[in-house]
Amino acid sequence: MSQSGVSLEQIFETHIQTLALTLRPGAVSGYCGAARRFLSFLHTAFPRVRRLSQLRRDPHLLGWLRSLCEAQPPLSNKTRGTYLLCLRRLLDDLTVNGHSIRPDLIRRQDFPPQPQYLPRPLSPSDDQRLQQELRRTDDLSANALLLTRASGIRIGECIDLALDCLRQLGPDQWALHVPVGKLHTERLVPADDDIRQLVARILTLRALSPPSILVNSEALLLPRRSGHAFYWTLARALAKAAKLAACSCTVTPHQLRHSYASEMVRLGVSLPALMQLLGHKDIRMTLRYVLVTQQDLQREFHTARHNATQSHTLPTISLPNLSATADICGIRQALAATRHVLEMYRRQLSDEKTRRKLQRLDSRLLAVDSQLDLFASAEK
Repeated sequence: MSQSGVSLEQIFETHIQTLALTLRPGAVSGYCGAARRFLSFLHTAFPRVRRLSQLRRDPHLLGWLRSLCEAQPPLSNKTRGTYLLCLRRLLDDLTVNGHSIRPDLIRRQDFPPQPQYLPRPLSPSDDQRLQQELRRTDDLSANALLLTRASGIRIGECIDLALDCLRQLGPDQWALHVPVGKLHTERLVPADDDIRQLVARILTLRALSPPSILVNSEALLLPRRSGHAFYWTLARALAKAAKLAACSCTVTPHQLRHSYASEMVRLGVSLPALMQLLGHKDIRMTLRYVLVTQQDLQREFHTARHNATQSHTLPTISLPNLSATADICGIRQALAATRHVLEMYRRQLSDEKTRRKLQRLDSRLLAVDSQLDLFASAEK
């Protein structure tokens, strides 16, 4: 027991109950698991530690890290990183709440490297055949999967779409309203004619469903006794369609989102815009979704080089008739015309460094003109 008569288990449990007021059940479960695993280790390896103020990085936290690495069956780097992240959050919160805890118990270098997963979009041929098979099937699950592929939303977000998810923002401007989801944000995803037709088809199929299975009258997708159960209904429907379409790999619902992201990049959508479409908070997460092939690199490179040669049009200089005015006055007129056209060109540029260089060149031309003016004065 601690000095106040409250055990470590009670301290952690009380704070986790507070977090549960704002966090999703899955996140709360993660904090409970991390706290339970850490406290179980302490009671076994260091039974005399009964107060938060007794915690030391060495041996308590380092010993726990070692136990995670030696766990059987082995824990993945992602799981160990999640445990560390949850425990660090709990310790930081308890410190803010007035508990005496030594700082720097868990450091950045303690986190194991996370696996770098490659994007998993479908190949263009698999993608096309799969969509054709889903359109041929044309039931509620198939159209829900097509809507996921066409909009790039998460499968869970698709399950949570409301009956009135399609919103008109203006003339010929529609959007799919995606409710608060995984990252606690909501967004509007632009909807083209294909998405609008899919929503209309889902509404038609929904209306044909027997009244006995209309569990949620406010949801777009029915039947739906639970989101988790309906996810597996969609996953099985996708696996069946992929098999019938002779896809070259096993297809999961999340791959539809990867395929959407890669397609958007190939169509010219910028990464910041794609980040908004996917509902990401960090551009690094968006980059994990995008597969850039060598063909894409070649196309982008040659397009950029072509644009570089076509980005600015050099104005032509209208010079005076030098054969008739081959004197200082004529030279000064030519310099004035050159400086004028140079300035017009400089104003077209967006690169500030190049603009400054041209401004220095203009200063040199002005100095030449001043010297010519001195020659003209000496001749008078």
